Amino acid sequence: MKRSGTQSATDAHLAPAEVRRVREALDPGVPSLVHPEWAAELPWVVQGTTTRGVGPTWFDLGLFSDGSPADAVRASWDRLIDATGMRAAVHARQVHGAEVRKHELRDQRRATGLTLAPECDGHVTSEPGVLLAVSAADCVPIFIVDPAARTVGALHAGWRGVAAGVLERGLAALATQAARTAVRVHLGPAICGSCYEVGPEVFEAVGLAPPERPAPIDLRGVLARRAIEHGVGREHVTISEHCTLCTSSGLFSHRGGDRGRQVGYLGIRV
Repeated sequence: MKRSGTQSATDAHLAPAEVRRVREALDPGVPSLVHPEWAAELPWVVQGTTTRGVGPTWFDLGLFSDGSPADAVRASWDRLIDATGMRAAVHARQVHGAEVRKHELRDQRRATGLTLAPECDGHVTSEPGVLLAVSAADCVPIFIVDPAARTVGALHAGWRGVAAGVLERGLAALATQAARTAVRVHLGPAICGSCYEVGPEVFEAVGLAPPERPAPIDLRGVLARRAIEHGVGREHVTISEHCTLCTSSGLFSHRGGDRGRQVGYLGIRV
C-alpha cells in the first residue's frame, strides 16, 4: 500500500495501535538489550542493542565519534564479537542516507574480527557468523529478519535516513513483496516521541504535515507505519519501550551530551 499524502502533526508521535511495544531484556554478558520474543521464537538469530555497561570504562563502540580512546573502542568490538559467538562483525561510517549493502559468502568466507564496509546506513546478509552492526546514540536501529529466507538486515535511521527511504531499501534488499508479510521488523532503543523535538522541516521531510513551531516527533512511529504500508504484517512489527534519553536504560544519548555510541547488532548463528 502506498503512502497517501501527509499525516497531521498530532499523529506524528503516535504509532499504530496494533503495533506492540516491547521492553528488551538486559543480557549483562554482552552487555545489551535483547528482544525477548525474538530470542524465544528465532533461536537462530543473534540480536541486541549494546548498553554503556558498567564503568570505569564504558562499553563504547563509536569508531567515528571520539567518545573513548581508539584502543578501548576496538577492545569493545572484540568483546562484542566474542560475547555473541560470531566470527566477524561488519560496520561502516554512516552518512544518514539510504545505502544498504549486501554481505555475501564470497565477501565474508575468511573474514574474522571487525570489517569496515564502504559508507552506508544498512547491511544485509544470509551468511552465518557475520554480525551486522549499526551505531546509534538517539537514532533508530532497525532490525529486519526474513525467517523463510534466513536473511537479516540492520539499518541506521535518523530523520534524514527515514526521509531518504532507508527502511524501504532494507526491506527491498531482504524480501520480495510476496514474502514480506512474514518479515519481522523491530525498531530498537532510540530517542522517544516525547523527548525528540524537531523543527517543521523534519515533519515535512518524513511525510508529515509540518506544525507551526518545533514539536516532538516519534521516528519509530513513522517507521512502524511505513513498514506496514510496505507489506510487513502488523503482528510482526514491534517498537522498543527504551528511550536513549528518558528511561534510564544505560544507553548513550547525543542529545543528552554523550559522545559514546551503542550499536544495534544482528546476525545468524553459526
